[in-house]
Amino acid sequence: MEKSCSILVHFDKGSPAMANEIKEALEGSDVEAKIDAMKKAVMLLVNGETLPQIFITIVRYVLPSDDHTVQKLLLLYLEIIDKTDARGRVLPEMILICQNLRNNLQHANEYIRGVTLRFLCRLSEPEILEPLVPSVLANLEHRHPFVRRHALLAVAAIHRLPGQAGEQLLPDASELVEKVLASEQDPSARRNAFLMLATCAQTRAVVHLLSQADHVPEWGELLQMAALDLIRKVCRSNPSEKGKYIKIIISLLNSPSAAVVYESAGTLVSLSSAPTAIRAAANTYCQLLVSQSDNNVKLIVLDRLNELKLLHREIMVEMIMDVLRALSSPNLDIRRKTLDIALDLITSRNVDEVVLMLKKEVVKTQSTELEKNGEYRQMLVQAIHLCAIKFPEVASTVVHLLMDFLGDTNVASSIDVILFVREIIEANPKLRVSIITRLLDTFYQICTARVCSCALWIIGEYCLSLSEVESGIQTIKQFLGDLPFYVATEDGEAADASKKPQQVSTATLSSRRPVVLADGTYATQSAASETALSAPMVLPGSLASSLNLRSLILSGDFFVGAVVACTLTKLVLRLEQVQPSKAEANKACSGALLIMTSMLQLGQSSFFPQPIDNDSHDRIVLCIRLLCNTGDEVRKIWLQSCRQSFAKMLAEKQFREAEEIKAKAQISHAQPDDLIDFYHLKNRKGMSQLELEDEVQDDLKRATGEFMRDGDDANKLNRILQLTGFSDPVYAEAFVTVHHYDIVLDVTVINRTKETLQNLCLELATMGDLKLVDRPQNYTLAPESSKQIRANIKVSSTETGVIFGNIVYETSNVLERTVVVLNDIHIDIMDYISPATCADVTFRNMWAEFEWENKVAVNSLIQDEKEFLNHIIKSTNMKCLTPPSALDGECGFLAANLYAKSVFGEDALVNISVEKQTDGKLSGYIRIRSKTQGIALSLGDKITLKQKGGN
Repeated sequence: MEKSCSILVHFDKGSPAMANEIKEALEGSDVEAKIDAMKKAVMLLVNGETLPQIFITIVRYVLPSDDHTVQKLLLLYLEIIDKTDARGRVLPEMILICQNLRNNLQHANEYIRGVTLRFLCRLSEPEILEPLVPSVLANLEHRHPFVRRHALLAVAAIHRLPGQAGEQLLPDASELVEKVLASEQDPSARRNAFLMLATCAQTRAVVHLLSQADHVPEWGELLQMAALDLIRKVCRSNPSEKGKYIKIIISLLNSPSAAVVYESAGTLVSLSSAPTAIRAAANTYCQLLVSQSDNNVKLIVLDRLNELKLLHREIMVEMIMDVLRALSSPNLDIRRKTLDIALDLITSRNVDEVVLMLKKEVVKTQSTELEKNGEYRQMLVQAIHLCAIKFPEVASTVVHLLMDFLGDTNVASSIDVILFVREIIEANPKLRVSIITRLLDTFYQICTARVCSCALWIIGEYCLSLSEVESGIQTIKQFLGDLPFYVATEDGEAADASKKPQQVSTATLSSRRPVVLADGTYATQSAASETALSAPMVLPGSLASSLNLRSLILSGDFFVGAVVACTLTKLVLRLEQVQPSKAEANKACSGALLIMTSMLQLGQSSFFPQPIDNDSHDRIVLCIRLLCNTGDEVRKIWLQSCRQSFAKMLAEKQFREAEEIKAKAQISHAQPDDLIDFYHLKNRKGMSQLELEDEVQDDLKRATGEFMRDGDDANKLNRILQLTGFSDPVYAEAFVTVHHYDIVLDVTVINRTKETLQNLCLELATMGDLKLVDRPQNYTLAPESSKQIRANIKVSSTETGVIFGNIVYETSNVLERTVVVLNDIHIDIMDYISPATCADVTFRNMWAEFEWENKVAVNSLIQDEKEFLNHIIKSTNMKCLTPPSALDGECGFLAANLYAKSVFGEDALVNISVEKQTDGKLSGYIRIRSKTQGIALSLGDKITLKQKGGN
């Protein structure tokens, strides 16, 4: 079995030092050679060597040395070597060491005394420590604090020896340390003394703490942390006494140390539920949030505030503006977590203040040029959206401000704005006129197809009055530009001229990721939607302008064209209702028909490699038929049913949210027959106001069952796995806890025999991406007794893994070791997955960020480019992999020729491009073009073609 060791030293196994060389160096008089030899000896021992022959040499030649480095290395050597034999008895030669250790403890140099005392803390053999106890106690009164603090550590370590050995060696250790603590001035020494009392004599530590309660704020940081640790231990074992310590904790909230303040706030929350205590802790966390510059600290503090929000929401509502001060941090994670906390604390009393601050933050994103301003603005827009949905009265103050961002360069942010506008205009009828007017005025800023489509839908549904309908039609015509979009010429020169821009306009962008629909499936749109939007195609008869609708349609986005047709249809149908002049209505109708026929003519022209898709074509044709012959039933569907469906969708969404809140409120946290203490019948004599509040809150928690929320016994029972059978001499079961990338096994081992089991060890091994952190130590198990063994396992990837092993032990009657094989523990990937919700826009953005296709590296010895191309073509004909997406065809390095011929016919063309880089490497890509269908499909990302042989 491997031994535990407290030393980690780097060791080059390629050049081990020989024992004879070490021995010769130690016997010499050169101090530097001795230091080097001692280092080699320590490294060999740490890595499993025994070196028994050099022990006497070290006793003779190293012990008498006065060099401090040699003495420190000597103590490291003594810590590593085996001090007992196979039966556990101390080796006789260790007596030779005791005299040297006693001399060191009485040495004139403080450093030698200190490191020797520190060495004694790691000894566990009472036979070696017994003659050294008087010298250790004498160092408690040494003049130098370095010696005193290590002497206190040594006393604590000796007193903690297993069994009764520690109490036999130092029966009055607690009294001695208590006297030292009363007179000690060094902060570190006082902390060591206080920790020793807290561990070995808790009552004495409590007495000292309460006697010094008024002076605790003046203590050093280390001693204050030790005091908080003691308070937590005492109150955990005896909750009724926590009233004595709350005053001390509150006094520590004003400590100059941020660590003490944080621990004090956490301790206060864990001990007391009184509103005064919770408010003090929340104030402390908010101050830390502003004063600390470390982002990790801020994230931790926000986690604590989130916990307070879940348990004490009423108090945290008062602190919402203090929490929002964390938005001043430039870190996006801090801002996101701050907004998440604040949005759950919004009420009708504070919503105006919160929205005002969010509006200021939105304005700031315009003035400052930061790297992630767009993402931050999107978060702010979403937060304002939620505020306006919960409290419609604030919508009027923010909707016009947000509409300035409809043309935002961050597409996600602009989409959030237009969705917000769409929902507000339905929920707030009073704002419809002003929103429509503002939308028509800012329509020119919109440059994204999805935002433009949603804005057109709003114009078609909510332009109700005569002036609004006419303004809507005029706005659409203005941004479509002059008609027609495309003019067919019979002149040969004009036709030749028209072919030149065709080559520019039909160049498709090479997307590096597959385009994915909202449900997670691959897109099946035409490749024309990948046409570059930044450079819209300019056709004969069209205006080379930056009109957004015209640019989108000329770039091949016929879905926007279909939306324009539907919007114009709705506006014309409504105009016929509100316009008293039939001539004006017929004029608007004919203009809309001209626009639709021009879009159909453009879509069926030869200037696009892919014609208009069938869905858009059918929708535009349907709009033309409706305008030519409209019935009352069809008019009702187009003008009323669509908006009614949207209103119904919003109502169902609000109903689901209300049902979820109602379901959470109906969860029973207590039973009717649970015991309830009545506060008014209690004796309140001698209790402070804080203690009274705490008693009331405890009674309320007990009545509502909050004390029982953490005790989910049924869930724990489901995580217990049986490792051995009931008939085995040793029964074992494990409770598995999976927390992100840590797995903790709490194994209960029960000795079911009448014999004492010696050297019982739980041996574990893992399969998969699991790694055992530390090996459990050996134990001795009495008859019919049990032992709790904990094993920690690290996970390097969220994949299925297996933990297996056995229990090995010895008995006094049998010389051989007995092995009990354990059942396997399967770690499922579902243990790492927790349910969560994600918005549609966020899902699509996250999906697009993943690299779904792998790049294929090609290694070759071929140095000629033509020969290399022929080799690629031949090799790709051998195997056909996944076919390319119909949209962008990005599916890695595919079987180009075979796939092209089988799918597009024998007339399909395959282009393989290779170029030599400056460093001599080749890179290339494969492209398929079908003559019949006119589709150019890119077959993969740029692939790296590496050559061997130094070229």
